[in-house]
Amino acid sequence: MKKIFAGAIITLLILSSAAFTSCKNRAAEKQKTLKEMEQVKTLELQIESNVYPLPTSAEVIRMLTDLEVGYIIGISNPVGNTKKYFSSTTRAINMGVYGADLSYATLYNMQQEVINFMTAIRSLANELNMSKIYDESLYENIKQNFDNRDQLVKILTKAFNETYGFLADNDQQPLALLVVGGAWVEGMHLTTHVSEAAYQVAGISKVLLEQKKSFELYLELTQPYITDPSVSDFVKKLDPVKKVYEGIGTSLTEQNIKDITVAITSVREKVVE
Repeated sequence: MKKIFAGAIITLLILSSAAFTSCKNRAAEKQKTLKEMEQVKTLELQIESNVYPLPTSAEVIRMLTDLEVGYIIGISNPVGNTKKYFSSTTRAINMGVYGADLSYATLYNMQQEVINFMTAIRSLANELNMSKIYDESLYENIKQNFDNRDQLVKILTKAFNETYGFLADNDQQPLALLVVGGAWVEGMHLTTHVSEAAYQVAGISKVLLEQKKSFELYLELTQPYITDPSVSDFVKKLDPVKKVYEGIGTSLTEQNIKDITVAITSVREKVVE
């Protein structure tokens, strides 16, 4: 099953690489092709090792902290909502959501919020037999590195990799994709709500354009599992975002950012309800 993930991303890589191949110099072309094949092989090994397939929510939140926007209390998913998630599908999706919220609180040094989100994630993880990933040692590791943002990103990324890897190794790729999808939606929600007027934040366009690439890749990854009802339903929920991104090129206007914000808000409401 992991080979399917590899095939989806490798196809994307080969197609994008082909656009840059020059026919003018065969020697240079051959050298470039060899380099590309090495990159493909490396990527395949990463995928087969169950590496988280998109930029993690920690990496996305790191981009927000680089923009020097403040932490906003109340925009994350309330921890009390964990009581509403009874199915493995909603638990997986919202493990991803709370993973993004945990990244948000951690990288902004909101220590009580970190504890709250760790508790929420552990509650869902217990139901999915992943309690060992989010144990006390993870919190202690976070607490000891609160002043080292780079290390925090590594710590969180490791936890997300282990979550994704656990599910994939146990033939639960659909649930693994739902975790990734939930994290992506919440990361976008946080990104578009960093202020009352996100479009006025310098640098926000770059972050949202980067997320467009991640979104397109995510849709590709879901295709081999689109017959799974949980994956199909989740991808259908993403339609508002898909429609907005389809009309966007290499830059964003103020209206584009507003449209993305409206779309992601509608999707997120369905995801955390």
